[in-house]
Amino acid sequence: MDEKLQLKSQVCFPIYSLSRKIINSYRPFLEELDITYPQYLVLMVLWENELQTVNQIGEKLNLDSGTLTPLLKRLEAKTLICRSRRRSDERVVEITLTDNGKALKEKAAYVPEKVMEAIGITREDMEDLKRIVTKVLNRSK
Repeated sequence: MDEKLQLKSQVCFPIYSLSRKIINSYRPFLEELDITYPQYLVLMVLWENELQTVNQIGEKLNLDSGTLTPLLKRLEAKTLICRSRRRSDERVVEITLTDNGKALKEKAAYVPEKVMEAIGITREDMEDLKRIVTKVLNRSK
């Protein structure tokens, strides 16, 4: 059998498995905050820059509006964000954090450290991994 077609020879499988492991490691910590991993990603974008359009969030998270809109509606129902149409261009939907959304940032501050502990990786290893993954992702743009 051609070794190139064996699972152990593939780079995609360990990356896929690691992605699932890392995302699953977030689950218990995010459940305490009553948010999902995709909602956490949206909130992180907004914690960095409080006013974002749907398109800006979609670009940063590589999500299309069909995926992002229901996610934003759920965050709005949880009173973590507010969606509003831009006055100068009603086609543009702007997203801002509510006071609850801002307050959640402080509660979520421990999550990255807890996830690193849960997956048993050092900060240095995490930075190395992030650097390599980012390098590959930037090449494919």
